Amino acid sequence: MKSKGSLLEVAQVIFKMGCIAFGGPAAHIAMMEEEVVNKRKWMSRQHFLDLIGVTNLIPGPNSTEMTMHCGHERAGIPGLFVAGFSFIFPAVVITGFLAWLYVTYGSLPNVEPFVYGIKPAVLAIIAGAVLKLGKKALKSWELGFLGLLVIAASLLGFNEVAVLLIAGVLGTIYFTSKSNLNDAPKSIAPLILLQASSSALWKITSVKVFWTFLKVGSVLYGSGYVLFAYLDAELVTAGWMTQQELMDAIAVGQFTPGPVLSTATFIGYQLTGLWGAVAASLGIFLPSFLFVLLLNPLIPKMRKSKVLGYFLDSVNVAAVAVMAGVLIEMSRVVLINDWRAIVIAVISVGVTFGLKKSNAMWTVLGGSILGYLLLHL
Repeated sequence: MKSKGSLLEVAQVIFKMGCIAFGGPAAHIAMMEEEVVNKRKWMSRQHFLDLIGVTNLIPGPNSTEMTMHCGHERAGIPGLFVAGFSFIFPAVVITGFLAWLYVTYGSLPNVEPFVYGIKPAVLAIIAGAVLKLGKKALKSWELGFLGLLVIAASLLGFNEVAVLLIAGVLGTIYFTSKSNLNDAPKSIAPLILLQASSSALWKITSVKVFWTFLKVGSVLYGSGYVLFAYLDAELVTAGWMTQQELMDAIAVGQFTPGPVLSTATFIGYQLTGLWGAVAASLGIFLPSFLFVLLLNPLIPKMRKSKVLGYFLDSVNVAAVAVMAGVLIEMSRVVLINDWRAIVIAVISVGVTFGLKKSNAMWTVLGGSILGYLLLHL
């Protein structure tokens, strides 16, 4: 019988991650894997992989949804809500404060010197997770070959959700045929994304802000760039804000810890003040809580099914391959022609792989401090 933890334990662990979760979803999941699988043994690496694979197929911020899964695993349904709130809270508070500064003074503080060193540091954290999760996901040479195809597709710019689904379907068909099973799944299709247009004639209220962001949170797949496209259609086209204001909001979401969807807090504050920030934050994150609540009990049942197990194995290796693709692309952007970033990355790799009990928090903080010092040489 697996022991359960307290809600306080879940809150403390996930809140700490929310305070240092820089670098995007791949880095967040890498930190999570180190904290809840390696260090605290909340679940097996196989189950963590299953959660990653399936979570990548639903709308919403994947790393935030993964924290909810972790909270559910440790403390049941209350743990799901406590974990999600604890991860989101630091980002929302920091973003809300920056929104107040932006509205009050018309500009943002210069945090670039402190953020600079974090990017190469998180490369080491992602690399560590890719290596450990990859060892678990690579159960056969066929899955390895599938993973290589996914890395290639990711680097070529194909849609990640589509690649994951295709990999899952192809892997299921192949392994089912190999096992001489005749009940391979006929089709697995992604959700059709629908968006309703907003009217510029409406008076902007916090209730309308809530519904607008609830709609976005219900259908959003992908990165901050996809979020930009959705919000541009919903807010800029409707005349609620200018594109420059939206770009500033997206930038804030990129350099604050936690989910980039905290951008919603910044925009909500710009539109209708404090209650707009609350409404936008609730709207964009609420669907994720509901998706995870419905999905979590189904994953162990999927693993018990032979055919769906093949699907999970294929999606899992594809998810790790996508993380590897992100690592390659980030390394290309961050390290090329920048000796300071290379120094920080090499030191971070040494810490991550050289110290058995290395902590992602110290890697992130160390990278930030080292980056600040090197920039002022």
